[in-house]
Order: sequence, then structure tokens, then C-alpha cells
Amino acid sequence: MAGHSKFKNIMFRKGAQDQKRAKLFAKLSREITVVARSNPDPEKNPALRAALAMARTNNMPKDRIQTAIAKASASDKKDDLTEIRYEGYGINGSAVIVEALTDNKNRTASEIRAAFSKNGGQLGETGSVSYLFDHVGSIVYQNKSADEIMEVLMEYDIKDIIEEDGQVIIISTLDAFPEVRDACLEKFGDPLEMEIVFLPQNRLSLEGEKKETFQKMLFALEDLDDTHNIFHNVE
Repeated sequence: MAGHSKFKNIMFRKGAQDQKRAKLFAKLSREITVVARSNPDPEKNPALRAALAMARTNNMPKDRIQTAIAKASASDKKDDLTEIRYEGYGINGSAVIVEALTDNKNRTASEIRAAFSKNGGQLGETGSVSYLFDHVGSIVYQNKSADEIMEVLMEYDIKDIIEEDGQVIIISTLDAFPEVRDACLEKFGDPLEMEIVFLPQNRLSLEGEKKETFQKMLFALEDLDDTHNIFHNVE
């Protein structure tokens, strides 16, 4: 299958080595809490199983994992977390999608709007930029070959398998993602990454001060406590 050049760049992340460990664990904890609500048993909840795999990959302590799961079924709902997606434009019409987990929608919306507006951008309505992306499943493994992965996943609806920088990136349709995820966990174990992403249909090139301004906006968004994922269409 043909590869997508610079696929990983569409999802902005500083990388675990650049983030404060406490903040990384806080984000992982929030995700575990949200997906554990439907069923706290990972054997019966594939989404929780995937979230736990990501926590283990990032060396999250077991006690924090258990606390996050327990919080999902706690009777006190004051800390209830809601998943929200924000869409907006950066400098030169660049497209940005922000996924957040929050217990205060008004606070999060205000902070994200400010991060956009202070850096040449503008927060838009739902659907204002998401049509420029394909919503797909993404699973990343290291020390695997595309051929061995393809052999296991031939029967599934795979859009692409990409070899890049010593890693193999599996791109599936959204509908097929749960089955592909389960097959990968069973056959290959915990991945480096496993999530649903927004893949841009086309990319925008920015240079000089415009690129610096765009990067500044991404860092401002990333630094917000409620930000979970950021996707964009800039090269």
C-alpha cells in the first residue's frame, strides 16, 4: 500500500520526552475514566483495553490506572468528564481540530478560543474544518514489518499500512477500527499508539513567521490542561 508522507505530523504532540510526566499521566487518567464508564472490565471493554495499553506503554503507575478506573464508577459526579471537539482556523486558513476532556465546558471553550485568537486564528463552528479530514483509526507499532502485519489484517478494512522512521502505522476505516484494534492487541501486544485520528485530505505549507505563529498556537493549545489531542493540516 502507498504511504502517506509525514503522516505523524498531522497530529501535534511534543512527545513524552518533552512533556511533564504528571501532565501526561493526567491526560491518560482522564481518558481511562471516560472509556471505563461503560464497563470497567477491560476484557469486556475494548476501548478500555486500548486505553490501558497506552498507559502501560507510557509507564503509568498501576495505582494511578486503578484510581482512574475506580473514578469512572464513583457516585460523586462533580468531576464528570465530557468529551468535546473544537474546530477552528489558524493563520492562512490552516485547519485545526482540538479534542478535549473537561469537567467545565465554559472554561475549556474560553481557553481554547483565546489560544486561537491570540495567535492569528479563530475558533469555528462544529463541522467548519472537519470535512477537510478523514476520520480513521491509527495503530503504531515498532520493530514490526508491514508484511507480517498485513498478513494478519488481510481480512479487515485497512486503508493503508505505512512504514516510516522504523515504525509501522496501520490506518483503518472508522467502522473497522474496533476489530482491527482487537486483532492487533491479540497478535502483536501493546502498540506505541492506538487511537482514532483526523487525517487531512490535503496539506498546507507555511513558512517563516507564519509557521512560527502557527506553532505558537499549537503549543498554546497543548499547554491547556483539558486538551487531549490536536490535529491539523499543516506540513
